[in-house]
Parts: sequence; C-alpha cells; structure tokens
Amino acid sequence: MKRREAVLTGLGLAMSHRSCAAMLFASAERAAQVLQSATQSGQIESAALYVRHGQREFNRAFGEASSVDASFLLASISKPITVAAIMPLFDDGEFRLDDPVQKFIPAFRGDGRERVTMQQLFTHCSGLPDQLPENARLRAAHAPLSEFVSDAIKTPLLFAPGSKFGYSSMGILLASEVARRISRKSIAELIATNVCRPLKMTRSALGVGHLKRKSLVRCQTEQAAPESGAGNADTKSWDWNSDYWRQLGVPWGGAHGSAGDVARFLTEFLAPQGIVVKPETARMMIRNHNSIGMRARGLGFDLGKRLGGPPRENVFGHSGSTGTLCWADPTTSSVCVILTTLPGRAANPHPRSVASRHIAESIEE
Repeated sequence: MKRREAVLTGLGLAMSHRSCAAMLFASAERAAQVLQSATQSGQIESAALYVRHGQREFNRAFGEASSVDASFLLASISKPITVAAIMPLFDDGEFRLDDPVQKFIPAFRGDGRERVTMQQLFTHCSGLPDQLPENARLRAAHAPLSEFVSDAIKTPLLFAPGSKFGYSSMGILLASEVARRISRKSIAELIATNVCRPLKMTRSALGVGHLKRKSLVRCQTEQAAPESGAGNADTKSWDWNSDYWRQLGVPWGGAHGSAGDVARFLTEFLAPQGIVVKPETARMMIRNHNSIGMRARGLGFDLGKRLGGPPRENVFGHSGSTGTLCWADPTTSSVCVILTTLPGRAANPHPRSVASRHIAESIEE
C-alpha cells in the first residue's frame, strides 16, 4: 500500500510539474505578444525574451534584434555578474565579507571610510553614492575607468556605513578595484575567466570584449537615465551607444549579453553546480545580508517582490536602466529574462514589467 501511495504521489507531482510548465509557457506567449506589440508600434526598437522551466525553454527576439543571440547592453544586470566574478577570490580565502575595504585600498580612509566592509559594497550599505558628482565631466572627457576609481575613493559618503540602504554603483566599482588589486587582473578579465567562459556565455562580455561592435543592439536614449546623458544631443560621444561607453566596460553597468546567456548565469545560482563559485557560496549570494528594516539584498543580487517576478522573498535577479529585467524563482525552478532597448524610466508601466507579470502570475502559489 505504501509503495502504491508513493507511486501515486510521484505521478501527482509529475502532473503538477507538467501543469505548471504548460501554464508558464502559455504565459510566455502572452508576454511575447506584449513585446511584439511594443516593437511593432515603435515604442521599443529591439527586445528579447527567454523563459525556462526545468528543461523546457522559450526564447524569442523582437523588432530589430537580429536573433535570440543578440547582445544587449545589460546595464545594472552587470552588478551580480561582476560580484560573481569577484567571489572566487572569496572562495580562495583572499578576502572576507567583514574585511574593511581599506585593507585593500589604503587610500580609502577618513570620513568613516575605515568602517566600510566588502559586504557593504556588495549590498549597497556602504554610504557611497550611486554615481559620482563629476560623472558627466568624466564621461565627456572619455576618462579611463581608473579615474572613476580614483574619484570614488575620495568621494564623500552619504551616510554612516551600514546604517541604511543606498543604491550604489560606486560600491560595485570599488569592489571590482579590490578584486583587481588582489588578482592583478582587470574586472573584464575576471568576468571573462570566472563567469562567461565557464558558463559558455559566448554572447557576453564586460565592455565589447570579443564581441563585434556591429553585433551589439542599439539602445534608445530618449528619456534615458540622467547619468547616461538623458538623450541630449550633446552627450552622443559618451551616451550608451558611444564607442567610448561600450568599450569602457564599467562593472556597475557596462556588460553586454544575450537573454540566453543571462539565463545561464541565473541558472548557476538557481541550481549551483560549482562552476563559478562553490555551491555554498552561490546559495549565500542569493540570501539577504541586510539588516531588518533595510531593503533586502544578496551579494550583487536584488531580492524579493520588487523584481516584478513572483511575489516571494527568495526570488533573485536584477533590472537595468537600459530596459532590462531578469529573475529566477527557486520555488518553481523558473527563470525569466526580458531585454529591451526602451529605457526603464521611459514608460510606466514599462512593457518589460507587463511581460514579466504575465509570466509571474502563472507560477504564483
């Protein structure tokens, strides 16, 4: 009797799994219709959608994207990719999460900087600003990444380290500088060596890397983020589409990648295989590290309901100001990646959010 009950239970779980997958992919079709309509109307120039549940996948390109392998400017989806490239150094014992940043960057001192830890850089609690006050000047001058680092080291903190959440691209920049000083490799090299090659993310790189410049999807810049020039004509030499910005490869927002590659990245944390970091490190990275009352953040990853996926606290992923969004749901082993060229602030609701909601609703419990 017990064996029969076990068999029936197994059949029930299999049927439930198939039912969930069927609902998910029906929703993926509805999400695709949203993106198809947005590209046909001209609201979005290019988009790509990738959905995976178990071994089944749904992958489609829209508008001017040449194929599902098209490489988009990922914007802040670059942040978890950057942190993932840094964390093998953690696995090797080169740093601890509670290490002060000053241990590796001696000039990072004064104004409370001595209290900033590596974990606070990863979780946006360091007090460092999102963008530098001199961001536009540096970009207009086509400054190298090293100048951004120098200015980030001495820029005033906005609040006491660890006292609250404050989204900080400069925190990710200084984390990558620590990694550079430890490894003597650029963050672009670390991403290529530690993330893209092991995961076979052949359509991805920090900056242009091995990708052909003409193969990169063009960003729409009207109503773009202020730090990227907001679409003004006099910022074309340093906006999202400029050769300068594409090649600079900023660790907080300069990665390019295809929807399928981003899905491969998320899957390594959804079901850790030890390809990028140790499985226990991967699981730690998608767990909340911030104090109660602060916005939940993993190491590099955003967490929870704000992602626009299923309304569960264990959902992880990130979004980007160029119009990108990705999330993974451990409860159902589902992955969703939506890449568009419409700036995130250019529409409310943004088609990426509408498409994501279609998919998320099919797997809510």
